[in-house]
Amino acid sequence: MSSFLSFGRTPRRIAEADSVAVIGLGRFGISLALELMASGTDVLGVDVDEDIVQSLNGELTQVVRADSTKLDVLDQLGIGDFDRVVVSIGNDITASILTASLLLRLEVPVIWAKAVDERHGAVLEQLGVHRVIYPEKDMGRRVAHLVRGAAADYLEIDRGFAVVKTVAPQLLHGMTLATAGVRATYGITIAAYRHEHGEWTNAAPETVLGPGDTMLVMGPINRVERFAQLR
Repeated sequence: MSSFLSFGRTPRRIAEADSVAVIGLGRFGISLALELMASGTDVLGVDVDEDIVQSLNGELTQVVRADSTKLDVLDQLGIGDFDRVVVSIGNDITASILTASLLLRLEVPVIWAKAVDERHGAVLEQLGVHRVIYPEKDMGRRVAHLVRGAAADYLEIDRGFAVVKTVAPQLLHGMTLATAGVRATYGITIAAYRHEHGEWTNAAPETVLGPGDTMLVMGPINRVERFAQLR
């Protein structure tokens, strides 16, 4: 496994499997790449910083030092053979945009790209990047909801709709969800639950909750946050 730019067939062999190329190995890119590896996905990591590449040697399926703003480099790495590529370059917007443009030229089927702000994201979207993400902005929104609410965890699925993890309020203790009528009364859905020290289970109309139980509640943000504040 080479830590330096090595042209040849190795990256192309990686691309034949369930694999992702991650271009840009900053904090976000590294975290993403390592999590993909932990889930059983082969990962080709690409970065221009030799120290970063060296530090990840042995951690990813392959990691190479290369300039992703050059078409011939991407071509020799076999990036065009990957079905999914993530551009996680954050500190050089020009490099991010150029890389995304070249990936589109190589006709990569699915391209994700990290944007540092709305203007950066707008350019990526105009280029035709399939999915633009805003990690810092999204994390800020998530933390804001956790800080102001009573939820133990919070995930915004789409604008205005979220899933929260919260404890079962006293009004649900000892009765079935069908009897409690939470959907009709509160406009939310209890999707799953976990008894204290137990495992997560899909919720059903006959589910009965008690003290110490945890729930996953989904619905409009204002409704799920209001429900999470019940005790």
